[in-house]
Amino acid sequence: MVSRRAFLQAVPAGALSLAAAGTPLALGAAPAPAPKPIAVEKVVALVGDDVPARSITFPHRLEQAIGGDADIGDIYLHEGAVTQLEQRLAAMLGKEDAAFMPTGTMANQVAIRILCGDRRHLLLQKESHVYRDEEDATAVLSGINPVPIEGGTGEQLVASIDAAYNQRSEDPYPLEVGAISLESPVRRLDGSTIALDTILRIAAIAKRNGTGLHLDGARLLLMSGMPGFDPKAYAAPFDTVYVSLYKYLGAPFGAILAGDKARIDRARHVRHIFGGTIFRGFPAAAMALHGLDGFGDMFARVRKAGDALLAALEAMPGIRIERVERASNIAVAVLEPRVAEGLQERARHVDIVVGKPDNGRLHLSFNGTLLRKPTAAIASVFAV
Repeated sequence: MVSRRAFLQAVPAGALSLAAAGTPLALGAAPAPAPKPIAVEKVVALVGDDVPARSITFPHRLEQAIGGDADIGDIYLHEGAVTQLEQRLAAMLGKEDAAFMPTGTMANQVAIRILCGDRRHLLLQKESHVYRDEEDATAVLSGINPVPIEGGTGEQLVASIDAAYNQRSEDPYPLEVGAISLESPVRRLDGSTIALDTILRIAAIAKRNGTGLHLDGARLLLMSGMPGFDPKAYAAPFDTVYVSLYKYLGAPFGAILAGDKARIDRARHVRHIFGGTIFRGFPAAAMALHGLDGFGDMFARVRKAGDALLAALEAMPGIRIERVERASNIAVAVLEPRVAEGLQERARHVDIVVGKPDNGRLHLSFNGTLLRKPTAAIASVFAV
């Protein structure tokens, strides 16, 4: 599965082997030379969070994930692989229970509704997915008003949240804040993450004000290999935590929402109200379970390989590297025109996919495909 459409967007039309099967040409049009087909199973994709896979291989990958387990099935998200996955991720995140959700947006919205209750305001980062990408769902579905906060993932976030509470206490008709929602890593900030110390300070503010705390941790496990990162410790200050199943664990869809038993019992009820109690979730759950096996160790190796690649690129003329603060898996290469020109074509010839530089700025995302080639071989496509 291709992460966030980035792989297909980075590959010119006709470059995938399925596209090379042929399309009738318009009469009189001169046939253009077909681009070299990309071997998806061998590609190094410097875009996206997941390992790209062709859709046609889905049945085989599902069969691999299921193996010989006869008890894999579920009925309305109960038992089988769904329950196994819920229990496994609850333990990994140090929570009492977890519930399967069909989408990450639903996981966020269910958590926010539960935590806010009758207090109808939500503090959240202005760059967050909940605020920017969920179509006013908090207001439409639950009558909750989002209050965007400055600060991104840095120290300023603490001051902004504290200021919001101080302003509330000074108003004659104070806003009732039901929850704080934090996203980390933040997609719109190139995978920047919130330091645990910052989270603990925000958690103290939330506790002092009787406010719930939710983590949109869709990409949480992409922090694997960061110094001192432990998913259980990172999730501990939060009342609810959402983790994506499809962004990098190989599932076709799905999310997990974890928390204490009372909240997750309530989450299953709200999930049903939102239309999310689907009949079968085991294909996604089984593939996510398969993807979890060894993921932390694998991604720690990806992180080391990414650091090595950035060091190699930084040593090359015409390239400057901008590192993202507390990055999950993204960096920016600033390329001189002579390096940027023809880069995608050079890379494609050796089964490497890169995005299109924007005014010389190229976002590099690291995923499991980075381990398929030596660092020197990947860096060589940038040499001119």
